[in-house]
Amino acid sequence: MKNTLKSFLLSMLMFTILLGCASTGGILSTPIEKIDTSPIKESELTETEKQSWAHLDLVKDTIPGMSINKAYSEVIKNKKGKTVIVAVIDSATDIDHEDLNDVIWKNIDEIPNNRKDDDNNGYIDDIHGWNFVGDGYDEQFEYVRLLASGDRSNPRFAEAEALYNQENQKYLELKTQYEEVYKETINADKVLTAHFGKSNYTKKEVHAIKAEDEKLRTAKQYAQLMYSNDYDYMSQGIKALKNDLKNINERLNVHLNKTLKGRKTGDNPDDLNDKIGYGNNNPRPSTKDQSHGTHVSGIIAAERTNGKGIKGIANNAQIMAIRATPNGDEYDKDIALSIRYAADNGAKVINMSFGKSFSPHSDWVRDAIVYAAQKDVLIVHGAGNESENIDTFKKYPNDAIGTGPEVADNFITVGALEPKYGSNMVADYSNFGKVNVDVFAPGSDIYSTTPENEYESQGGTSMAAPNVSGVAALIRSQYPSLSAPQVKKILMDSGLPIKTKVVVGKSGAVKSFSDISKSGKIVNAYNALIMASQVVNSK
Repeated sequence: MKNTLKSFLLSMLMFTILLGCASTGGILSTPIEKIDTSPIKESELTETEKQSWAHLDLVKDTIPGMSINKAYSEVIKNKKGKTVIVAVIDSATDIDHEDLNDVIWKNIDEIPNNRKDDDNNGYIDDIHGWNFVGDGYDEQFEYVRLLASGDRSNPRFAEAEALYNQENQKYLELKTQYEEVYKETINADKVLTAHFGKSNYTKKEVHAIKAEDEKLRTAKQYAQLMYSNDYDYMSQGIKALKNDLKNINERLNVHLNKTLKGRKTGDNPDDLNDKIGYGNNNPRPSTKDQSHGTHVSGIIAAERTNGKGIKGIANNAQIMAIRATPNGDEYDKDIALSIRYAADNGAKVINMSFGKSFSPHSDWVRDAIVYAAQKDVLIVHGAGNESENIDTFKKYPNDAIGTGPEVADNFITVGALEPKYGSNMVADYSNFGKVNVDVFAPGSDIYSTTPENEYESQGGTSMAAPNVSGVAALIRSQYPSLSAPQVKKILMDSGLPIKTKVVVGKSGAVKSFSDISKSGKIVNAYNALIMASQVVNSK
């Protein structure tokens, strides 16, 4: 997941750091004529609303959620449903988390820890999934790998070189600026701590300072800058600054490092058939901050009845944990084999919350998408966080070359929504596209599981995709006779058709929903389940 991070310093410097995913009438929970006259929520979201907004209903709650709660109370009720395996192809998943440990897929055909491939699927002791990254973690961006290869015959080499020069210069400048502001902020905190005789001075106390001393006036200004960016204490801002500086250094020293040799698996990433000794059976994170896959998995399937943490969307889902994305750009080989692994081992939905703009073996991934389609697997993919129109901006993985024909009808691409209905409901980081983005779903400030039994809010199309994967799993659980293409069509056709115009992209263009996605709609679980029922009963 490559989220868009905007710190208070970036707003001050005017910079943004990119880190880093045909309607049937008569069934809408929100009548079409009322959708765009729905009252806009003026009050701030409560803590409960913040932590569950993706599950709320547009009309009842005036929040553009997916009507999950309404779907359970009015459609699913006590219907049992069938177990559905959802493969999460991601960075790593804490399969021991208190809110996930009982919903993790188990390969019953494999005997644990006997160092044998009991089910003859090519993977030894793959009890809960597979780790295609192995012991690796840090990786370059794909275009940096291209530059490191020195292959000037590559048609995108000049483009990669220009992008590298631009990004490297930008982050070098940001590093200098951050280091200066971090130093001055630390000094300001020391001055204020000495002035008040305590380190936990309050915002009110700082605002009340009236002093002629230049150092104290400067310290007050830095503190007020923190407060203007929603920090209640200087320590919070300092922590955020330190984290942003860490990310800048990581960008320079890892992602943009031409000499980095990150891959640890011993295979040839340019040979799809080189699989011997490749990866291992541990999909868990190696460090606590590798939270992305755990967060995604919780959105889809966190236990709904254990009284802990959160409620995932799908009550009958099992998470197949596949680790394939490192700290940097994923390898096409890993993704292609991950898709095939998921399809071969029973997954009916695959969530893919990652992406990149260079893909030397994109054909391998498209072939894997076709393979998954043949196994009746639905793939849900985040549109990406570059604020771009991906009908023209290159974004991988994809199910088509440009805006050409799709290789299969089992791939759905999702843009991200904010928790407030209106012209700014599309997240400013979200990619869009009339051809290549299918639907939109909640993506910003999504509260979910993180490693070591913790929880936090994260945002990005990386979070929008699992929201849709969760709804897809609900449909496939309740109506298992429906095919992957049918589920995709239902997700698109049953959504709420938004008529109000929205702001999108880096330029802040104002567009209709039908111009930024193929369906012109936002996903709605309540509608989708009713439509699924109608489709099944009409057979």
